[in-house]
Amino acid sequence: MALSVESEARKALNRLRRAVEKARRELDAVRGALVNVEGHDFPTDEFGAAGERLSALETFVDEQAERLEEKILHAGGLEPGRIRRG
Repeated sequence: MALSVESEARKALNRLRRAVEKARRELDAVRGALVNVEGHDFPTDEFGAAGERLSALETFVDEQAERLEEKILHAGGLEPGRIRRG
């Protein structure tokens, strides 16, 4: 992989991560506002399901970032499992 391609892929994953984090904050804000307005009519299950989908997206982004890092390390001649993390 070319360095610029790797860099662009990392940047894109980071943008997606930030977008998912923002979506979670917005979902929480909407939840808070609607709970106050709707009270017992609030669709708890639907908001829970939306939160689970965001969690799945977070997991997806993390997995793809890890996969990309392993490919970059492998292309550089390093074994991903032998790298110590601080």
